[in-house]
Amino acid sequence: MSGRDAPAEEPRSRVPIARWAADLAMGGRFAVTGGRESWARTIMTAVGVGLGVALLLLASSVPTMYQQRHERGDARSAFSFGVGVKPGPDTLRVTNGGTTYRDQDIGGILMAPDGKGTAPRPPGIDRVPAAGEMWVSPALKDLLASDEGKLLRDRFPYRTIGVIGDSGLAGPAELTYYAGISQKAFGHVDSGYHIDHWGADDKGKGEPLDPALLLLIIVGCVVLLLPVLIFIATAARFGGERRDRRLAALRLVGADIHMTRRIAAGESLFGALFGLAVGGGLFLLGRELVSGVDVWGISFFASDIVPSAPLALAIAAAVPASAVMVTLIALRGIAIEPLGVVRNAKPKRRRLWWRLLLPLLGMAMLLPLAGGFGAGSAGGDMKAYQAAAGAVLVLVGVTALLPWVVEAVVERFGGRGSVPWQLATRRLQLSSGTASRAVSGITVAVAGALALQMLFASVQADNTESTGQDPNRAQLMANVPVANGAEARDAFARYRATKGVRDLLGVTDDYVSDVRPSKEDPSSVPEEALTVADCPSLREVIRLTSCENGDVFLVDSHSYYGEGEGFAKPGAQVNLAYDDGTPDLREKKLWTIPHSATQVKPRQDPTGGMRTGIFATPAAFDVADLPDPQAVAMIRLDQKVPDATEYVRNTSAALSPAMDVMRLSSTSQSDEFSAIRKALFIGATATLLLIGASMIVTTLEQLRERKRLLSVLVAFGTRRTTLSWSVLWQTAVPVVLGLALSIVGGLALGVMLLKMVGQPLAVDWSGLGTMTGIGGGVILLVTLVSLPPLWRMMRPEGLRTE
Repeated sequence: MSGRDAPAEEPRSRVPIARWAADLAMGGRFAVTGGRESWARTIMTAVGVGLGVALLLLASSVPTMYQQRHERGDARSAFSFGVGVKPGPDTLRVTNGGTTYRDQDIGGILMAPDGKGTAPRPPGIDRVPAAGEMWVSPALKDLLASDEGKLLRDRFPYRTIGVIGDSGLAGPAELTYYAGISQKAFGHVDSGYHIDHWGADDKGKGEPLDPALLLLIIVGCVVLLLPVLIFIATAARFGGERRDRRLAALRLVGADIHMTRRIAAGESLFGALFGLAVGGGLFLLGRELVSGVDVWGISFFASDIVPSAPLALAIAAAVPASAVMVTLIALRGIAIEPLGVVRNAKPKRRRLWWRLLLPLLGMAMLLPLAGGFGAGSAGGDMKAYQAAAGAVLVLVGVTALLPWVVEAVVERFGGRGSVPWQLATRRLQLSSGTASRAVSGITVAVAGALALQMLFASVQADNTESTGQDPNRAQLMANVPVANGAEARDAFARYRATKGVRDLLGVTDDYVSDVRPSKEDPSSVPEEALTVADCPSLREVIRLTSCENGDVFLVDSHSYYGEGEGFAKPGAQVNLAYDDGTPDLREKKLWTIPHSATQVKPRQDPTGGMRTGIFATPAAFDVADLPDPQAVAMIRLDQKVPDATEYVRNTSAALSPAMDVMRLSSTSQSDEFSAIRKALFIGATATLLLIGASMIVTTLEQLRERKRLLSVLVAFGTRRTTLSWSVLWQTAVPVVLGLALSIVGGLALGVMLLKMVGQPLAVDWSGLGTMTGIGGGVILLVTLVSLPPLWRMMRPEGLRTE
């Protein structure tokens, strides 16, 4: 009934706990014994709550997931800085053997026992691999056995003897291996480390997280989890109109208003508890599906995905409590009478003051943190909580403003326009609150995502550094471990013969010394670098006007860096037997710099380095005379050859089992930022899926509530296309208004976050466009998914009643 105000409530008397329990139990029985309609509402509520609970349980498992992953990583660590172990019968010599294959990082450790004793065994394997043997992770074993890994197999000249167990892996999809090499092979790689046990000695230590990155994590958690909480509250109100009509029948048989509210609370409580069970089942199913899935190099075992006990208990208590609270609040605006449901004919206008108060309070909490946010400073933990609370209040305030904005806008729509538009606007005018609740999740998500993107772009710029490398001049760089200059020359020849290599800039250098001690410090001997390369390679490291094989060039490091005059001059003698550790002028191998040597200026090489010293072409100096050289290969690839990079890496592995090839890049990002970006990407994907599912479920629930009305409209000749367009407009209007509101709120929150970390104000217009596009995509998706059930509800059978 409508047209008059709801009657005054009956006086409340003290109700014993037993009466409360009985009424709640009766509501639970109605949820399962009230016929098909009751079951439909209960299932819809359980599915909606279950989706949210599953995501909350997954979010509460994140601390445990990363803790388990890091503990396994620490347990297999072999590199503890600052801890020296002398080789003995029970020690192991190890070095890093990691590589990259088609943008996939492959971890690896090369090892060899130092003696005949019992060498420490890495976790996850039964014994230390002998020379020529290796243990591989299950994912790497599958990759090597597949057609995709055909090229990778040439990089591992080892016999596979087993699969690494879970205790030796960070995640099930990790690509890693343990390989045994001979002690002699270590002579062709770096000296490595000697260890007497596995496991990091300095675990748990590290520098505090950058305040901007900490704020990024806090806001990211708020943005990802708040839509889930809003969706759970929305799901608790599914089927409210039909429930109210059932409660009216109870009034007819003698129940008072307060009893009906307790029964309604019991029905919602049962749906929420059922939703908890559904959410638990979805979580258990999801953890099995998530196990082994690799996202940006991160994967987890199913045993890692365990909710934190306090958080799980909080979810189990908060979800039913919020369902009951939402139901009781919803029933405050109506009166359930014996002859029907009485609603206010003229609903009270929504109040604006408290809706504005929420975002203002949030801004007031964030304002004192401007320019001084940091977890490492005094009160850092409190600042983190204050930032989280402020962001929550701002985003909740945006959500609270949405119903007022929708109501204020739709009430100004007149009776003009097409029939679908009039049907949609009239429905919005009658139930603007329902429409607002349907899009509240996407509103808060877009507002938070926009603020997060502004902070993300600023933090990304702050955590992205220029490397000085020029990938246009060379794409790959390899530091080739060689014992003498002849090996360097042969290594460059092998690179040049590798498939996919267009050109090679091979630079071999060593250090030489003066034949006399320093005048300022007689205990030291001046030194200079001696670089040998052909003319094309020299042009990449020094500025030349002309170059022929046989030329020598000088870049005086002392004068270049403003330190006086060096000893490397035309006609001067230098000592090739220089030893950086113990310089001894009694050991001499002299070489005279030609008088034709030319003074030139240095040039930044493709790797970003700046070289000084003596530069000689092969005809002027035999590279084989260098006693302890360092060889650097800067490689230009033929972009038309697929997998050219992998062919180069295979050549590098053949030269030295521990050598990897570095891809030159003009910028680099911090590891912490990369990890946070990956985690936020995974969480955002799950949240967007939930938002899409929530809007679809909410729209279907609204259509089910209007099933009879739709059948009546079709019976009177309304076309299906007309009703389909009306559904589109009913979805589009609240979403558009919600997007406009979220843009304002997101920009305000983003500006405040940037001030907190002292970053310049900048609007991420591309992110703004992306969020707007996502909103438009959600409108189309919800409309398309709702069309099939909409058409089924238009059948004449919908007119039947009991």
